[in-house]
Amino acid sequence: MKSRYLFIVLLLVSLFFIQQSIAAAEKTQEITVSAAISLKNAFEEIGKLYETKNKGSKVSFNFGASGDLMRQIEGGAPVDVFASAAQKDMDEADKKGFLVSGSRADFAANTVVLITSSAKASIKSFVDLNADSVKKIGVGNPKTVPAGRYAEEVFTHFNILDAVRDRLVLTENVRQVLDYVVRGEVDAGVVYATDAMTRPKEVSIVATAPEQSHKPVVYPVAVVKGTKNETTAKAFIALVLSAEGQTILAKYGFRKP
Repeated sequence: MKSRYLFIVLLLVSLFFIQQSIAAAEKTQEITVSAAISLKNAFEEIGKLYETKNKGSKVSFNFGASGDLMRQIEGGAPVDVFASAAQKDMDEADKKGFLVSGSRADFAANTVVLITSSAKASIKSFVDLNADSVKKIGVGNPKTVPAGRYAEEVFTHFNILDAVRDRLVLTENVRQVLDYVVRGEVDAGVVYATDAMTRPKEVSIVATAPEQSHKPVVYPVAVVKGTKNETTAKAFIALVLSAEGQTILAKYGFRKP
């Protein structure tokens, strides 16, 4: 009799903890967003807004170069949403079957600029990078960093790529270029206008690349196939595309695509 009573008690306790676990899982919907590092400031604010609007939800970010983020997804990283700084990386993800059909959307655009620290007042244009006094130019590694690919296209447009190739200092992402310029480790750097806006007292935009000098800088976003939180992932993207999300992006210098 005692053993039967003990069994019932243990069964009830087990059921209680199982119900609590299920309730906790339902209450907290956490997603991981892998996004181009140029989106960091804007996306972190959008993430906070999402959590405020959806009590119990949590948005975790993984920022980096778009190409590196794509490799991580390909390697099986647990990612729910992917936002890149170029169509190329999203096209690759789509081609390899990593995206939820119909979830892809363009949500922002950016501008390519040339920046220097205040100490390098002699550089006023992309053509000035060809001067003998310019020894080091910071750009993202074109293999993984979209900003680096845009930089190469701009250099080609101005017919200076061959002349400056040996002076290029390749970085892991566009924000690293910004850091190098601020610290004076390079004479100039190519970043997005939104990156320069994050440190206006430390760098100056000396030239803006003409739109025809490079492919359009358009940011796509999509839900990653295999996510266990597809509804939450789609809801986050919906917020990015909403008027509130677009207002936050505009606040940080992004344009509509």
